[in-house]
Amino acid sequence: MTPSEERYKEIYRDNYPKVMRLCMGYVSGDQALAKDVAQDVFIKIWENLEQFRNESGIGTWIYRITVNTCLTQLRKQKKHRTNYDIKDIPEHHEAYSGEEKHQMLVQLYGCINTLSETNKAIILLELEGLPQKEISEIIGIKHEAIRTRIHRIKSQLTKCVNNE
Repeated sequence: MTPSEERYKEIYRDNYPKVMRLCMGYVSGDQALAKDVAQDVFIKIWENLEQFRNESGIGTWIYRITVNTCLTQLRKQKKHRTNYDIKDIPEHHEAYSGEEKHQMLVQLYGCINTLSETNKAIILLELEGLPQKEISEIIGIKHEAIRTRIHRIKSQLTKCVNNE
């Protein structure tokens, strides 16, 4: 195996779960579509790995590729709004038990899906646990603006989930 292939294998192993979770959020819990989008992300990573300039962290670069790929997918399906169903909840949410928690998760996915593309990207990266400074680098918005947006998005989602 060449050094490039070895590096790619390590990047894939370390980042696939994060990329998949982010894709799941963008495609409304459609696991098959999320896998397809994640595969597209890793193809782009492979094709562009040699051009990576280390101007940002590799994780930031991968998240940027993931967000852009997911946004492209959303634009393709913009006319098709997905309705949520419990069967669409991904397996990695097994920690949620009980019908009520499942319904809340489904409702949250639905509320996230109503956000603008940029706000959806911001909140999904926030939920993924990325530092706000890194989110600002990925999205290309000042850190202070990201903090404000996250606060507003959370308020908006709270109102949506509570049917206000």
